[in-house]
Amino acid sequence: MGRSRTYEWQDPGISAAQLGKLPGLEFLREMAAGRLPGPPIASTLDFSIDEVEHGRVVFRCVPAEEHFNPIGSVHGGLYATLADSAAGCAVHSTLPEGMAYTSLDLSVKFLRPVVIGTGPIRAVGVVRNRGRRTALAEVEVLDANDRLLAHATSSCLLFPVPPEA
Repeated sequence: MGRSRTYEWQDPGISAAQLGKLPGLEFLREMAAGRLPGPPIASTLDFSIDEVEHGRVVFRCVPAEEHFNPIGSVHGGLYATLADSAAGCAVHSTLPEGMAYTSLDLSVKFLRPVVIGTGPIRAVGVVRNRGRRTALAEVEVLDANDRLLAHATSSCLLFPVPPEA
């Protein structure tokens, strides 16, 4: 009856050490190309960056049994994690060298269930407004037929990368 899943990830400190040393867009492109390690959460939930542009990022995931909740559909936490990642990275893609961000909030509306037969899903994050201190991003989680599965908004705080201690 038991099932198992094995996965591995690279040292997240390698990428963290580059924070603020590259413009956000370049940082994310290096990560998408595999030249910088991705975050361990991407390995844990098995998602990846598919596209990176200034102000726009697309994550991809193929929902599987390990993403299920007790009622046989994909847990909302997967939607939320994809949405938070897409929103934050869309904001990050707009940042100059020396700047960083953190999420202030995330609001997710679940519109359709994701089940094993749904197939690949995409979280498309787009920056809607970026000021000096905050940014607002919007995310659509879509299936392979571009049906809207969930919608999210996120506010992010922008700040200078602290100097190394």
